[in-house]
Amino acid sequence: MKPQRLPLKQRHGGVIRRLRADGAGEDLIDFSASMNPYPPSIDWKPELCDILDYPDDTYIELKEAIGSAFSRDPSEIAVGNGSIELIRIYAQVFLSPGSGALIESPTFGEYAQSVLLAGGKLVKEPEDATVRYLCNPNNPTGKLLQREDVRSILHDCKEAGSRLFLDEAFIDLADPDESMSDHRDSDLFILRSLTKAFSVPGIRFGFGFSDPETIEAIETARPPWTVNRYAETYAIEALRHLPDLERSRRLIAEERAFLSGSIRSLGLFCHPSSVNYLLVDTGRDAGELQHALLKAGVLVRDCTSFGLPQSIRIAVRRHEENTVLIEALSACMH
Repeated sequence: MKPQRLPLKQRHGGVIRRLRADGAGEDLIDFSASMNPYPPSIDWKPELCDILDYPDDTYIELKEAIGSAFSRDPSEIAVGNGSIELIRIYAQVFLSPGSGALIESPTFGEYAQSVLLAGGKLVKEPEDATVRYLCNPNNPTGKLLQREDVRSILHDCKEAGSRLFLDEAFIDLADPDESMSDHRDSDLFILRSLTKAFSVPGIRFGFGFSDPETIEAIETARPPWTVNRYAETYAIEALRHLPDLERSRRLIAEERAFLSGSIRSLGLFCHPSSVNYLLVDTGRDAGELQHALLKAGVLVRDCTSFGLPQSIRIAVRRHEENTVLIEALSACMH
């Protein structure tokens, strides 16, 4: 018996290890994965991590640490092996075969992937949706909606009888004052991540907020022990450093202004962004440009998988690296 027909696997950035293994060189600068270039220093010693026992699958210590940082009760918190796991599980729990999901493009492809894997379908009208997905700030555009705008979207969802899945994975690097993390509503699920803000993509950890009934359903569907002890102990320590991200946001804003101005001076359209990446319309095949930049020692994100075949996404990195990018981009465009 053959496996059932599944949607094509999503393409992502963050392929630097594979490229280096294939001979791209250790000096290759990765602009394809949007990490904090100025992460706080975390006093975490993995060699002291106790891995001889299973993690506590209730993750009560971890949830209490999250709850303390965000003023939420542990019963309102779900955890997972990266935010991707929670995206997948949420779809499994709230979408039945044939139910609709509203996803505005361009945005993160894993929402649609999770909907289709759960047997759902993509719809264009709010009244046809069981779940509406919203990424704020949006990936790949970098657009940040204000809190009141999100509240208005949630109101529309409730009027239509649907739920809102709100992904705030990048909001700590944009403006946390616009977060909905303190908003309690049974029709709202808020997804958060430490990966981007603390620049630790190798530690797979995500978490989310909703009402206790929603959280219980997600935790029931989540496979046991998916958050390992390394991720758990790192997260508990990192949460104490959330205030340190103010410095990161300030420095990112400075470099973002430098990058966007430099890109526009090359005659390219750079979308306004509130976060640590820029969407650039290049006017040429993004895959070809990505390949040319790779030869110059720079890896950018080809946005063809977002439905933008002439656009690239560029992470904001430190100034000396950003200068290398601009020089390489200038050479490739002329």
